[in-house]
Amino acid sequence: MTKSTGEIKSVLVHVGLDRLGDGLLKLPFMRGLKTAFPDVHVTWFAGKETTVYARSLKPLAQGLVDEVIEYGGIGDSPKELFGPRPLKDRHFDLVIDTQRNFWIALGVRRIRHRQFVSPAARFLLSTSKPKRGYKFPKAMQRQLLDLLEIASNRTFETPAVLALDIPSKYRDAAQRLLPVGTRYAAFAPGSGGRPKCWPLDRFIDVAKAAGDAGVTPVFLIGPQEEEWINTIRNKLPSALLPLQAEEGRAFNYDPMLSIALGERLAAALSNDSGIAHMLAVAGTPLVVMYGPTVYEKFPPMSNDVTVIRAETFGSREMSAIPVDAVRDALLAQLAKAPAS
Repeated sequence: MTKSTGEIKSVLVHVGLDRLGDGLLKLPFMRGLKTAFPDVHVTWFAGKETTVYARSLKPLAQGLVDEVIEYGGIGDSPKELFGPRPLKDRHFDLVIDTQRNFWIALGVRRIRHRQFVSPAARFLLSTSKPKRGYKFPKAMQRQLLDLLEIASNRTFETPAVLALDIPSKYRDAAQRLLPVGTRYAAFAPGSGGRPKCWPLDRFIDVAKAAGDAGVTPVFLIGPQEEEWINTIRNKLPSALLPLQAEEGRAFNYDPMLSIALGERLAAALSNDSGIAHMLAVAGTPLVVMYGPTVYEKFPPMSNDVTVIRAETFGSREMSAIPVDAVRDALLAQLAKAPAS
């Protein structure tokens, strides 16, 4: 049975780790915690690795998370179940485990608590459970909101978009990097893993088509793709690389700047990546390509996204996606965008 929300004063949320993309997708859940339990102290517990809420997305977590713990010692080995109790001197009114591995859930449940919610083994370990016949959703964001509903007995809708309060320093820099008076289309050829990347030369081909349509190509290149910079500059001299400009470099790949840049774009093309989620929350009309990953699990928070799947073309390899299909999709997005 779920405790009265008025009795919940401390919550621990367990995750394995948080990267940029899922960090943005988890923000509605974090906001929902403060809605369900207004006076709660929230501890965000990364059991295995790090979380972006301690660094790059820390500004967006302010007021939502009161404490961040990284490398919490849960998730590496089942032997942990026979070691010291995690956070042995702490107690929480509510612990929410966001993952489904059973032995990891057993480890999380060792944290002292009154109420425990975990989807592992169909909520077998949970003190609060969903109704009979419940099916766990595919989308990670909806999964988290369902866990919050189960814990709080309240309803939380899946947001189509995410409103963000971007500090003025980022928007001011973005305006200088992408000045008014020109239409921009962004190209984000990187991703967390190269199997998720469409070939760079095809991005450049589509960027040339955008340039022929009167749009200035903008390449958003992260630290893992810096070896591509010279190729882009040589093959497409008209392209802008704002994150590599002097002012852009001063922000050291701060995702808040990328979001602010996204607000100035007519459209963007991206792989399934963190930058796709940044551009989505910025409200950029998107074309996003998927190969080995599944759109339904991590859909960008956008009401204007065109999804292109490699499997449509007979394979899950990104190289199966043809240039023509991508070019046509991006030009269609640009045709809908208002003139600058």
